[in-house]
Amino acid sequence: MRSLFTAGALAVIRYAKIHGTGRRPWLSALLARRATKVAAIALANKLARIGWAMMARNERYKEPAALMA
Repeated sequence: MRSLFTAGALAVIRYAKIHGTGRRPWLSALLARRATKVAAIALANKLARIGWAMMARNERYKEPAALMA
């Protein structure tokens, strides 16, 4: 599972570098501070925590209100 989350995070970062990070302010700030692979591990951790919380609460993903505008 860990390697799948990491591969997915690297894909998100690669896409963000090509198309911009306008809807991902957390990711753009992280990429400005850290190396790509370190940012990928941080993003993978965030994805895992979101997934765990969704399963534990038995609910669907809700996009943060700040990003919906």
